[in-house]
Amino acid sequence: MLFWLKKAVSYWLMPLPFCLALVVVGGVIAIVFSRWRRTGRLLAVLGVLLLLIFSNKQVGTRLLRPLENRYAAIPELPTGQPVPASLAACTAIVVLGSGHADRPEMAAIDRLSAAGLARLAEGIRLARALPNVPLIVSGPSDGHGGATHASVLATAAVSLGIDASRIVQVDSARDTDDEAQAIRKHLGPGATFALVTSAFHMPRAMGLMQHRELNPVACPTGFLARSNAGTFGNDWLISIPGLELSTWAIYERLGTLWARLQGKI
Repeated sequence: MLFWLKKAVSYWLMPLPFCLALVVVGGVIAIVFSRWRRTGRLLAVLGVLLLLIFSNKQVGTRLLRPLENRYAAIPELPTGQPVPASLAACTAIVVLGSGHADRPEMAAIDRLSAAGLARLAEGIRLARALPNVPLIVSGPSDGHGGATHASVLATAAVSLGIDASRIVQVDSARDTDDEAQAIRKHLGPGATFALVTSAFHMPRAMGLMQHRELNPVACPTGFLARSNAGTFGNDWLISIPGLELSTWAIYERLGTLWARLQGKI
């Protein structure tokens, strides 16, 4: 129950639903309650202004970049050369769940979300550099009888050349804290492993894993707030990508706040 309540509350705090709610509530107040007409108009205008601000790519980039810059990306790992000592100490590679489409007629790799594909690609890159450790993939089903996200990730990994015997599926974890508990159960407390997730999600994921007495090595991927060599005119435009950046930034900060309130970070 608490899980679904958390999802419902967080949904309405995201930029698009929150701003639209302000516009709708403000409009209703302005129309129905004559005494509060000015307040209603102010709420509606505030909703529109906030939506425009959050949809600006520069705003979204600046909100998300501090999260993505917390941990550095793993550099190129040339074949035949030693891997960094931090990676060499890892006993597993853990790819956290993201999302997929319930379309069994499509290849598994095509069913993955953009974030899921980026995470899997990084996991496979590390798996080639660390050929003797298992690849752990995570994610439950959508609750409607479809394939689990872990199984879709596993199928996609096999199609890209990973031996099925190396893959371990964690298909019961619904969120990152559940994943941390499942990884601790599978690898044991104090385990050192390569943790693969989206760059903006890495700070929260690391905190939750460390709270469970695990020793993850951050392997962020799927960077969304990457900087260009210079600033271009379209970087200041109002756009869907700008709104997406702001949404992920706010979502992660709310998730971190919730974890802190529960004493899990």
